[in-house]
Amino acid sequence: MPQTFTFGEMLSARSVIGSTLAELGRTHDNLWVLTPDIGATLVEFRDAFPDRFVDVGLAEQACVGIAAGLAYDGGIPVVSGMLPFLSMRALEQVRSDVCYPNLPVKIIGTHGGLVGNGGSTHYAVEDLSLMCSLTNMTVTSIGDPAMVGEIIRQSMEMDGPIYIRLAVGKKDKVLYAPGEHDVRIGQGIVAREGWDVTLFTHGTTVAQALDAADALAGEGVSVRVVDMFTLKPIDADLVERCATETGGRIVVLEDHLAYGGLATRVADVVADRGIRLDSFERLGIPQVYAGFGEDEQLRDKHGYGLAATVEALRRAAGRAAAA
Repeated sequence: MPQTFTFGEMLSARSVIGSTLAELGRTHDNLWVLTPDIGATLVEFRDAFPDRFVDVGLAEQACVGIAAGLAYDGGIPVVSGMLPFLSMRALEQVRSDVCYPNLPVKIIGTHGGLVGNGGSTHYAVEDLSLMCSLTNMTVTSIGDPAMVGEIIRQSMEMDGPIYIRLAVGKKDKVLYAPGEHDVRIGQGIVAREGWDVTLFTHGTTVAQALDAADALAGEGVSVRVVDMFTLKPIDADLVERCATETGGRIVVLEDHLAYGGLATRVADVVADRGIRLDSFERLGIPQVYAGFGEDEQLRDKHGYGLAATVEALRRAAGRAAAA
């Protein structure tokens, strides 16, 4: 049975991956789990189903290629590893072996954004742009570790591939109370209601967005926070509704390059639908290699930490007050 978690507790998203895959292995005898030597959290599945567990070693391209072959043979393969390498080193295999034939390969991994203090070679900061550009690929970025199991379970019914992005996944805050939101791939979550400005975000920055909204509530500024955990297909109707209901004032916050990720996806919806905005601001990583440091320090350094988020929302709310 799916596990339940308590709002506000700290939880390892990796442990949720491991327990969920072990659970699904009992009900899906065609489920395979593969890893490029990043399998410490997959022990439950490996021990229960050793004949359906494959560790290829440090070879992401081979891992994705084998997963595609298993999918051709009727399997449901899950590839679990580090996203900087699954999204870039294996990009050709993801594109040509998985997306082109539209196979049900699930790519799930950690180190999305400036997390882990591994330096620029170990940060996945271009990954969402790359994955969103691929035909047939569904793209998600999960901030609440308790949501991971539900997203994996839903993905079992998908015909095509999905990319599931996490942070380090060792100690993450549960953001939502059990049953608080109906979590559906392709639908955003209104994590906090508000009327002055909408703050769209995903993944590791959802908690920061909620903290920024709390800070501004004391100043009488009402911030709507939207957890747009599915970037593709994006919930375009929700983008339009939020833009309309919060006076055309939008801020986008993400632990990704400021161009190419969620802000670009939201901007595309605005342009395609002819939505009139009063203000639009994107907070993310500028065109730099971010260097070493803890993720919160790096966000502050590169202009999208908590203080910068509060200031951006104040600017947007100031336009509301002046209107």
